[in-house]
Amino acid sequence: MKIWGIIAIVYAVVVVVITVVKPEKIWKMKKIQLFEKVLGEKGTEIFFYIFAVAAVVLGVWLLTK
Repeated sequence: MKIWGIIAIVYAVVVVVITVVKPEKIWKMKKIQLFEKVLGEKGTEIFFYIFAVAAVVLGVWLLTK
């Protein structure tokens, strides 16, 4: 289970980096554009931050299991 915990934490870091840097190729994907249309730009960022926190919590839980 420890490897899955590490993967979840690394995934969370990648999500935060993508949210902060906003690489154009990724940020212009249809799914993210749909999120922006529904939630707005700031709401989309908050959504991704919450998703990253959830991944960190899952990762830590898996590491301690």
